[in-house]
Amino acid sequence: MDPTAAILLRKTRFSDTSLIITWFTEKYGKIKTIARGARRPKSQFAGKLDLFFVTEIQFAKSRKSDLHPLQEVVLRNPQEGIRKDYQCVQLAAYFVELIDLATESDHAAPELYDLLIRALTHLDSTPPTKRALLHFESELARLTGILDANSAPASSLGQMHGRLPAGRMDLISKLP
Repeated sequence: MDPTAAILLRKTRFSDTSLIITWFTEKYGKIKTIARGARRPKSQFAGKLDLFFVTEIQFAKSRKSDLHPLQEVVLRNPQEGIRKDYQCVQLAAYFVELIDLATESDHAAPELYDLLIRALTHLDSTPPTKRALLHFESELARLTGILDANSAPASSLGQMHGRLPAGRMDLISKLP
């Protein structure tokens, strides 16, 4: 078990008491863990598993599947500022969904982890803007090597991954 910094991307109910958590980690890239007992009121994970939380996690690497047992979660930054504004939550969700689209499981991408940390930290203390959205798309396209000088970064990302997150048009129209 090796601790790693991680951002919670997605939670999925697995059973009455357990959750499947998708993380984007600094050392391992995108991984899925199973948090057994996480839905119990007195779980060791209570209050530590929410979207956009920056944590340090420990998990046992599974030899049989891509679903690893989650051992420990230490909350580092809950990104509380993001939750104070609905458009902040929408933009943070857009960033997370783009990272999810652009990455493969178990592929370390520390530069993408750093990009996501910077974006969430920015949203934690600054109102969301169209400029922030466009900058994130541009940096993601550049870092993944698909930035095309003849087209917009969003277009390059959409072509490469088959689509862009559905909320993009709404964000573009509403953000200052």
